[in-house]
Amino acid sequence: MNILIAEPLAPAGIELLQSQPGWNVIVSNPKEYAQYLGEADALLVRSAVKVTAAVLEKAPRLRVIGRAGVGVDNVDLDAATQAGVLVMNTPGGNAISVAEHSLALMLAMARHVCQANGSTRAGKWEKKKFMGNELRGKTLGIVGLGSIGREVVKRARAFEMRILAHDPYVSPKVAQDLEIELVDLAGLYAASDYISLHVAATPETQGMLSHAAFARMKPGVRIVNCARGELVDEAALAEAVRSGKVAGAALDVFASEPLPAGSPLFESDAVLATPHIAGSTEEAQEIVGVRIAEQVAEYLQHGVAINAVNMPSLSPEQYRALSPYATLAERLGNFAAHIADGNPRRLRITYSGKIFGMGSGLLRNAGLAGALRRSTSGRANVVNALQIADQRGWEVAEYHDKYYGPMDSLRLELETEKGLTAVEGVVLIGKPRLMQVDGIFCEAPLAGPVIFMKNRDVPGVIGHVGTVLGKNCINIANFSLGRRDAPLAPGEPLEAVAVVSTDELVPEPVLAQLRENAAVMSARSVQLGE
Repeated sequence: MNILIAEPLAPAGIELLQSQPGWNVIVSNPKEYAQYLGEADALLVRSAVKVTAAVLEKAPRLRVIGRAGVGVDNVDLDAATQAGVLVMNTPGGNAISVAEHSLALMLAMARHVCQANGSTRAGKWEKKKFMGNELRGKTLGIVGLGSIGREVVKRARAFEMRILAHDPYVSPKVAQDLEIELVDLAGLYAASDYISLHVAATPETQGMLSHAAFARMKPGVRIVNCARGELVDEAALAEAVRSGKVAGAALDVFASEPLPAGSPLFESDAVLATPHIAGSTEEAQEIVGVRIAEQVAEYLQHGVAINAVNMPSLSPEQYRALSPYATLAERLGNFAAHIADGNPRRLRITYSGKIFGMGSGLLRNAGLAGALRRSTSGRANVVNALQIADQRGWEVAEYHDKYYGPMDSLRLELETEKGLTAVEGVVLIGKPRLMQVDGIFCEAPLAGPVIFMKNRDVPGVIGHVGTVLGKNCINIANFSLGRRDAPLAPGEPLEAVAVVSTDELVPEPVLAQLRENAAVMSARSVQLGE
């Protein structure tokens, strides 16, 4: 067995691999590792080595790629899956390091540490100029309560800060256990003295700190970003700093790395910048190095995939049989997460027909992964979905409806504090199709970009949809309608739903135009696979 280590790894991790009988451990570096790919059974990387399709073509024996770290942006997951190579990472290994760096940046801003250091080393003694502020009594708004966000909570509490958090994908119980207050994003912006970002870069979060977001914040707010550079509109931040709306910003990540020398962010001393080092500590590298070595050994010796990010533990025959239903479950979960209101706290999935006995665990996790994928990076999938859901405090339940109709079906119910969203679908000619939403029959393909609408069934709504989309040059590919058999209350119009497939994902400003019609109760946009 040949184990190729392409980047620096903790000595303890290397020793663990070398201790396995019959294993040949090749310790190389990013410039020279490629010459050993032809004989490698396992490849261990960090972030410098890019594992592309071309790299995989040179490694015909490769069985597993171990990423010593959280993100897997440097690994082509689709190419690895197609090549039959398992990819695993080490989530949470650097959570404490990133949390500590976040607090260090807050303290540096509060006490002007970097500026005072430069002034003092220049021979000045400017005590009055560098009057600081305590963290005690300030309100910290944490966006994202994953493993890092929770570690920040623990440390901020020691500074006697008031802590607010926004994370629409954790249950109220998690916030209760952490003794913090869950608020909506607008409330967090308005109340926070410090805002620290700890969310994934997704279509919803990209550029979330925008001109509009800064306008809603308190004057003198301070920003910390040790998550992803894509979360911040850097031009908007530079303008907010110039105007004084933002008193300070401390950034460890940037939209383009390394940060260009002429960036407007460097115009002010109020912006602190570090070179993506929040997770770079000796302790974190030791943890992830040993963990990835243990995981690779477990997989190669026993076939147990820990923290896998790209494939389920199934035989090829099982996977082929269940794959269409796994796709159905994933897209139902994703669809439900986008159209539901409130913080998810419970997911129930009901299997009708023979599929229950074929591998319901895969289908359950696929549904969970779809619901979670709206808020997670690292590709929540059938392997890690249950673990992520548990971390977010979700309850998960499964039921089997023994009724054997003309075809097997899946029903997924996502419960929040605001109510229950139920979606049901089938596989038709190998493709996932939606059949019902909240008890209303509405058949539509679960693929591509779609708009989901709820409205009162009155004249003019369909015309309004066509007019708005046409005005914005958005083509309708499919338009599916459904309505309740009876009104929810006597004398009221029937409730109707519409699933509109479009040629492109409809942006929020266009959805806002749809909602201008008084009969339209909600309009959401979602991308469902390819």
